[in-house]
Amino acid sequence: MAGTERSMRREATHQLMHLLAHELATPVAPEVTQFVEQMLGTVRPLGVLFYGSGLRSGIDDDTLLDFYIIVSKQSDWPRSRLACLANAVLPPNVEYKELQVAGRAMRAKVAILSLAQLRTLTGFATLNTTVWARFSQPVRLVWQQNIKAGHAITQCILRANVTAARWAALLGPDRGPLTAFWNALYANTYKAELRVENGRRSSGIVDANQDHYERVLLPCWQLAGITFVQDAGNVAPDIAESQRAKAQHQWRLRARLGRPLNILRLIKAVYTFKGSARYAAWKVRRHSGIEIALSPFAEKHPLLAAPPVLWKLWRQGAFKQR
Repeated sequence: MAGTERSMRREATHQLMHLLAHELATPVAPEVTQFVEQMLGTVRPLGVLFYGSGLRSGIDDDTLLDFYIIVSKQSDWPRSRLACLANAVLPPNVEYKELQVAGRAMRAKVAILSLAQLRTLTGFATLNTTVWARFSQPVRLVWQQNIKAGHAITQCILRANVTAARWAALLGPDRGPLTAFWNALYANTYKAELRVENGRRSSGIVDANQDHYERVLLPCWQLAGITFVQDAGNVAPDIAESQRAKAQHQWRLRARLGRPLNILRLIKAVYTFKGSARYAAWKVRRHSGIEIALSPFAEKHPLLAAPPVLWKLWRQGAFKQR
């Protein structure tokens, strides 16, 4: 029996690694690849992951691309010692990049993690739900240092999917369609984070990539040691009531910590968010149509430059209800 279980897990691992490696290697829009190459310059991290709305919905002039840069050690990505220390203590750090690609302005929000942090934050034991939830969604590895680095990152993506699928079984319905478990999971992760989106956003993530979620759930359950019964388009994981009760207790702890952790990251970003002034100026223009000319002083000291900028926005009616 034990040999059969090991064989099934090996098969599930092979199936998932093949599926995820294929997804990670799926080509993206050439503008995205060009943006990444220009952003990296001569820097050579382990890999760059592309995810989010730009991947799900395509790119237009208002799209903010989302990347995670995976490094071997914090100093592999150029920034101050304070930023490296902050990223080691409370990952990830976030930067804003704005580049001209083929005569077109493109923008991105870039987070930085070490491979060790990625491995930890995609595991089931972590109290931080953000990273494994992100990478249980479709993602592309748009740049890799070499095959070995790409394989190590792919293993972390597999780990994120197994963690997510395990929580989906514990937090989801007793029985239902495959996507019902993912919808229940993302509804819970959105509540655990500092989010402004409404509840329909989480189900929209699953609807946009239904085939992906249906294909990965059951192999992930096999790897997590979760048995299940499948019939008539529905599936029922074998979860004892005691397991569910324990999981609910564990999840409540994660939910209580989620928002404080995100608030701490926002506070940290005040001091470490590279390009924050340009990011804020873009957000203002996007939402109000008001252009903000940034001086070199404002670029370097966005907090000190904020009061006169806020006064200008108030004078131009940016804070009036529309």
